Amino acid sequence: MAYLAVMRLRTWLLIGFIAVPVTEIALFALVGSAIGIWPTIALVVVTAFVGSWLVSQQGRATWIKLRTEIAQGEVPTVPLVHGAMILVAGALLLTPGFMTDVVGILLLIPSVREFLRIWGGNRVAGRWIVIK
Repeated sequence: MAYLAVMRLRTWLLIGFIAVPVTEIALFALVGSAIGIWPTIALVVVTAFVGSWLVSQQGRATWIKLRTEIAQGEVPTVPLVHGAMILVAGALLLTPGFMTDVVGILLLIPSVREFLRIWGGNRVAGRWIVIK
């Protein structure tokens, strides 16, 4: 059974490593033909700068919340999960591409992160022992 799960993961990773770059190249071509090469390059650079600024702001706020919960003697599960998603958002926003930028921006929306945290927690609750 574990072997099948590993094979499934490998298959999804292979699909992702092929589909994401191909999709990004196609989107670059579409956007570049619609607005031109220099505006397309400028858009990619601007999203990287704005994204890194947003990640920095939200990362600081999450860090403060994490430290506050630790100081109060609580287990900081929510800030840790949000912090991990903000870290992934930062990596996606620094990666050149429009699809990765959209996913990165979505991960910077607190309600989207909270939805993903709850959804992911519910998915693994039946498979793992989850301490809340």
